[in-house]
Amino acid sequence: MARSPTLSFDRGTLLLHPPPPGKAWIDYATWDDRVERFRMPAMHYRRLVEALNAEGTPLLDKAAEFGSLALAPALEMTPYPHQLAALAAWLTAGRMGVVVLPTGAGKTYLAQLAIQSTERSTLIVVPTLDLMHQWYAHLLAAFPDAPVGLLGGGAHDSTALLVATYDSAAISAEALGNKYALLVFDECHHVPSEFTRVIAEYSLAPYRLGLTATPERSDGKHADLQTLIGPEVYRTSVDALSGTVLARHRVVRLTVRLSPRERQRYDALIETRNRFLQERGIRLGSLTGWQTFVRASALSRAGRSAMLAHREARALAFGTAGKLRVLADLLAQHHPQRTLIFTEDNAMVYRISREYLIPAITHKTPVKERHNLLHCFRTGEYPVVVASRVLNEGVDVPEASIAIVLSGTGSRCEYVQRLGRILRRREGKLAVLYEVVAEATSEEQVSRRRRPATDVRPYHQLDLLEPGLRVAEARDETVDQQNRYGQEDDRSYPPSY
Repeated sequence: MARSPTLSFDRGTLLLHPPPPGKAWIDYATWDDRVERFRMPAMHYRRLVEALNAEGTPLLDKAAEFGSLALAPALEMTPYPHQLAALAAWLTAGRMGVVVLPTGAGKTYLAQLAIQSTERSTLIVVPTLDLMHQWYAHLLAAFPDAPVGLLGGGAHDSTALLVATYDSAAISAEALGNKYALLVFDECHHVPSEFTRVIAEYSLAPYRLGLTATPERSDGKHADLQTLIGPEVYRTSVDALSGTVLARHRVVRLTVRLSPRERQRYDALIETRNRFLQERGIRLGSLTGWQTFVRASALSRAGRSAMLAHREARALAFGTAGKLRVLADLLAQHHPQRTLIFTEDNAMVYRISREYLIPAITHKTPVKERHNLLHCFRTGEYPVVVASRVLNEGVDVPEASIAIVLSGTGSRCEYVQRLGRILRRREGKLAVLYEVVAEATSEEQVSRRRRPATDVRPYHQLDLLEPGLRVAEARDETVDQQNRYGQEDDRSYPPSY
């Protein structure tokens, strides 16, 4: 009597032997001479099993080691309509797919509802240790009788309900691959990267939920989410939830003029860079163009000079003295409201920290010091904190109502994340995000890339503005025209018109 085909798990892959009749499985399999078996990626587990079942082929499944998970929720709230709609869409899609919700819209509780409805062993993957501990605390409160564990930050638990960082989960992907039926990816735009995608590829989890406010990636790999997690099943916007689930908010774009001395230096640096780019036929504005510039800059003295000129011009635009004067005015205007200041680089963080005696958080800040600074920020002991990219995601600071972006990348993802830091709703809260941009520099182009165009209207609530000046105002989208801050020299602004 012929043996039934057996499916087994082997370090992130599946082995199928003996070959079953029919052709449904062929598309997933590759013959491996080393073990004389057909091998296939673990992520195809569900489709393979469904295809064999559809053909009536008996299968001995020795691959999956996950089981049911009895859950008695102790923390239950009335879901918002958008949470119910997202959950229904995910269930309809076969418990596979990506849900796009703004920061503060209740992604964690949506995941709890998904876990409750599935009742299978679950792995939750998050980008930072802070987020890992936030999820852990929430799951302990939601399911006090469930086995909840951690993987990351020195913890190596092996429980049916496990919260792990992306780094730790990727390192252990081969061991975790057949242990969990449901994968929950928080900030799932991280999944397609070369290092972390193995978490999805090496797992045979038949159910997958991706959560993010910003699925799009500058490298275009967000398209891989369809394969790694599932299709986008639900999306809603900040605008749709503003004033109900999220705080009412306004986005204000301010521009500063370089001083004559800064302008002269900036133009000279850009000329040096552009001369080299023109001679080599290199066009910036795309990832490929930038990579070509980087390679060319390492091949000659002229290339090195062009790259140094580019970096100095960028630093000059990001750190012009005019921005610090605007910052001082904005801080005075909004004192003592809880305010987050964002910059692109750590040098500017430390400069602001020194000149204004503001606590700073960077990737070098020790964990305990960082927790203490954020605690003092939440209580109001420190009303202002300055950071570079480390607070873009994974930090819950509902008390923050003002964000001042002094510099950043062209990433739409980063912009939405920074806006999201101030959108946690409180009674009567009006959140304001200020984007301060150096006029007539490459930073204007960067600003336009991260936000599509929107209306420009008079904005009169800043006492520091001269009558008749204009700023761009938006709720969630961006602006093309701008209010002007400027100075005739390094000491005074704004100019007379």
